[in-house]
Amino acid sequence: MLIDTHVHLYDKQFDGDRDEVIHRAIDEGVHAFIVPGIDVATSREAVDLTEKYDEIYAAVGIHPHESANIANGDLEVIKELSDHKKVVAIGEIGLDYHYDFSPKEQQQKIFRRQLHIANERNLPVIVHNRKAVQDTKLILRETIERYPEWRNFPPTQFSNDTAPKGVLHCFDGTLEDAWDLIKMKFHVSFPGILTFKNAREPARIASSLSIEHLMLETDAPYMAPVPHRGKRNEPAFVRLVAEKLAELQGLSFEDIARSTSYTVFRLFGIGSQPPPEIAYKIRNSLYLNITRRCNADCYFCDRKGEAVVKGHNLRIEKEPSVEEIIESIGDPKDYDEVVFCGYGEPTIRLDVVKHVARWIKENNGKVRLNTDGHGDVINKRNIVPELVGLVDSVSISLNSIDPEQYGKIMRIDGERFHRAMVDFAREAKKHIDDVTMTIVDIDEVDVEKAREFVENEVGVQFKKRQYF
Repeated sequence: MLIDTHVHLYDKQFDGDRDEVIHRAIDEGVHAFIVPGIDVATSREAVDLTEKYDEIYAAVGIHPHESANIANGDLEVIKELSDHKKVVAIGEIGLDYHYDFSPKEQQQKIFRRQLHIANERNLPVIVHNRKAVQDTKLILRETIERYPEWRNFPPTQFSNDTAPKGVLHCFDGTLEDAWDLIKMKFHVSFPGILTFKNAREPARIASSLSIEHLMLETDAPYMAPVPHRGKRNEPAFVRLVAEKLAELQGLSFEDIARSTSYTVFRLFGIGSQPPPEIAYKIRNSLYLNITRRCNADCYFCDRKGEAVVKGHNLRIEKEPSVEEIIESIGDPKDYDEVVFCGYGEPTIRLDVVKHVARWIKENNGKVRLNTDGHGDVINKRNIVPELVGLVDSVSISLNSIDPEQYGKIMRIDGERFHRAMVDFAREAKKHIDDVTMTIVDIDEVDVEKAREFVENEVGVQFKKRQYF
């Protein structure tokens, strides 16, 4: 299912066929709409729409274009409207230096005051930014420092103390700007511009970020995607944005819909937590989530938090039996590969891995093992010979070529486990044709040195994974 996180359904362009527009979108799989106001009048209209349609939620706010026209009491009205049960954000607020509709100083003042309302209501924000990314980042950073409790939820609900704070809609900035905002717990989204041939930077950003940082929007009735460019946009066309995002991400349409819907749940509270899964599909690979136990405790791993990946909930309460795992697979031939990979170390359950892998191979499936490479230490023996004939490929988390840094990242004895991991990779290379070592792209790790080590010294394939 899809969610259009930014659509101006109150716009006069929809006055003649609003019901039909909404029903067309629902027929295309859109099950929720977020309608942001741009002033007091449209914020009221957005709230009114939530009472007429179950699928519609509202955001209330003053757009930067309207900052110069703000009247006494308008912000108090926005604050009052924000208390409505279906208002999920303060927005559309922000800065726009492309047009000269409001003085910059006034835009900044109104932006800050509405961020204050967001803090008071503990609501996320929907931020408009055009040709003003540096000031936008500055004001958002100041707000976070001023209001440390804003969007600060218990770690039992989210993976860390600070929940997502908002989204930069129709993002106007560089990839570096996007990462700055992501580190401040903001998401970014793009409307139909992603489908434009000349939109190289948005496409580069959308393909470079993990899907967990992105959401879907149309900004209808504006910014219609190809092949409707130049015509009235409508929320049904969010499917075209999702299809383009799937192409850029190298994911399936279902992956995009599921992942972005979960991001909306985390940010706006729309929807629900998905149930835990033993087997979960990404692209055309089936992943097996057989344990949450791990001998390491990588600081970037969410094993102890939500344990959600691309909208799949991996927070299983008990470890599944061999029979339960096999039942969850179905026909292994339906997938490009079946991968032992969850928020835990599969070789902790080596006998289960071997039993299930043997069944997969007997049923003409292909098997991959994703591991931290500590299986020999965990099982107190060289386990690679036991994997021969059962595992077609192995992916090993290298994390760092420096044992001390490796230990700090994984919070283990770096010297001992780094040596064991490299020895496991070299042993696997002797017996298994397809071996890869991976690095998470974090600032403190030298990715190119890692690549050189993997390809030249170990002699296996190298892959960089996104940090999210």
